[in-house]
Amino acid sequence: MPAYGSFQLIEAVVERLDGAPVGEPRRWSDEFKAQAVSGAMAPDINVSALARRLGISPGQLFGWRRAFLKTQDESTSALPSPQALMEIVIGDAIIRVGQDIAEADLRGIIRAVRTA
Repeated sequence: MPAYGSFQLIEAVVERLDGAPVGEPRRWSDEFKAQAVSGAMAPDINVSALARRLGISPGQLFGWRRAFLKTQDESTSALPSPQALMEIVIGDAIIRVGQDIAEADLRGIIRAVRTA
């Protein structure tokens, strides 16, 4: 400010007030999201840097990745658990059967192996 007491007028123009509506959210294609999440899942990747390179906010990419991991967890938990196998060794033959095999079927298999 000059020493003789005058002042300078500064005009500030606000483009958007905090809390004001931003407008319509951008829509990203499922293909773009899949590629972005795939890149974010790579080992030793800086997710924030990747998001900036893609032109999206890091929070958006972290959200997409979290949603993807959640769907993976849900689909994995929906699958039946791998059943335990029982191993029966008869001579050089190894018979592997699941717990749900019927006794009559197992007897037939063992009989067939013994006679072979």
